[in-house]
Amino acid sequence: AEIGWNELSASGQKRLRALNPATLPGATGKPRLGVPFTGISKIVGIGLNYRAHALEAKMPIPLEPVVFMKATTCITGPCDPILMPFGSTKLDWEVELGIVIGRESRHVAEAKALDHVAGYCVFHDVSERAFQLERGGQWDKGKSCDSFGPIGPWLVTRDEIPDPQRLHLWLDVNGERMQDSTTADMIFSCAEIVSYVSRFMTLLPGDVICTGTPQGVGMGRGRFLNIGDKVRLGVEGLGEQEQTVIAAG
Repeated sequence: AEIGWNELSASGQKRLRALNPATLPGATGKPRLGVPFTGISKIVGIGLNYRAHALEAKMPIPLEPVVFMKATTCITGPCDPILMPFGSTKLDWEVELGIVIGRESRHVAEAKALDHVAGYCVFHDVSERAFQLERGGQWDKGKSCDSFGPIGPWLVTRDEIPDPQRLHLWLDVNGERMQDSTTADMIFSCAEIVSYVSRFMTLLPGDVICTGTPQGVGMGRGRFLNIGDKVRLGVEGLGEQEQTVIAAG
């Protein structure tokens, strides 16, 4: 079942922890997995947040977090197909740790920032590099196409992840390992990111911050996704996703 935004509050999380999963009804057949929570008012992306990825992108290490937005219409379940947009030539993969906000947050001190986090999830920041970097303007149009935001399969509450800076994350394309790193390579930690973003916009329960991707993306390899490719990715303790690339209808 999906968790509503109000269940991401401290009181809501307490009620969820009190539930015995064995008493909940089981799913039958082969159900589609959707996003494990609702009420996402915005998705905030952090670019170039892994040292090795900034180097492979041939861009300088940022002095402050690089912030961009992804439209909420890009959201899909963790195993829904990736839709290759019309005119796409450089469709790329990016495994990321997602931060899910649990409290209304503005101007949060870094030392208190993780207290505002409900939990963590796997986030696939699918990107179209030609749209993002070769068409002028902001990054958003290469980040917001339909299906460019798979979330899940789980929302894992903050108490289950004692240190978000010590998580292994990886991604395979057609069974070949492309990304293999840990969140220890982040330039800006999860606490720094939540604090920083909250200075510029109010974060609401259910909002998602995707925290950047490690090295090994298609842009760095000179290789991109095509129709029929299969992508599998995961973050330690947060589950796995699997998608197939199909043409946008």
